Amino acid sequence: MTGRGVGRRIGAVSAVVALGIGGTVTAAGTAAAAPAQTAVSATATTAAVDYATWQSDVKAVIDQAKPYVEQRTANAAGQKLALVFDIDNTTLETDFHPWYELPTPAVKPSLDLARYARSRGVDIFFISARPGIISSLTQWNLTTVGYPVSGLYTRDLPDLFEEVSAYKTGKRAEIESRGYTIIANVGNNDSDLVGGHAERTFKLPDYNGQLS
Repeated sequence: MTGRGVGRRIGAVSAVVALGIGGTVTAAGTAAAAPAQTAVSATATTAAVDYATWQSDVKAVIDQAKPYVEQRTANAAGQKLALVFDIDNTTLETDFHPWYELPTPAVKPSLDLARYARSRGVDIFFISARPGIISSLTQWNLTTVGYPVSGLYTRDLPDLFEEVSAYKTGKRAEIESRGYTIIANVGNNDSDLVGGHAERTFKLPDYNGQLS
């Protein structure tokens, strides 16, 4: 999440508050040394992203992540393992619901992956470019729709002057400094995934930046 989608709704949401190894996996099932653009259908590259196509493309990526998590956790007794998620249009359907429709629904394939990984002993972390002012609301949203939350990172004031990719890389490094091995990092923008500090990355579709 680059902050574009959240930026236009911060005022409204603030009112509510007052109240890897093997490269990147995309929907096309390819692996690359750096995050690659997800292959999409012609209908999904129009100005209005087709919801059903988006759901299908997301599921295609998550369907590859689940067996990886199963294999990676098979003999991991005694290890502190973590899985990192972006939030907007990775774990919550941000661009498909108005700000006042709270809680924002979960991206179901991502929710299933998070719950499955947690059942395998993996701690679940979220790193978002959302500002810290809506951190408590964001955590409430995540837990309300069913996500296990081991940790949530949002941007404090100093972070707003840093590139999103550098900020997110730094937070993954911070998680590692706590003794974790990040087995997978899931996001829908390149800025969610570049910079290392994850054994494997899984890129969900953003359709050339049409989804925040």
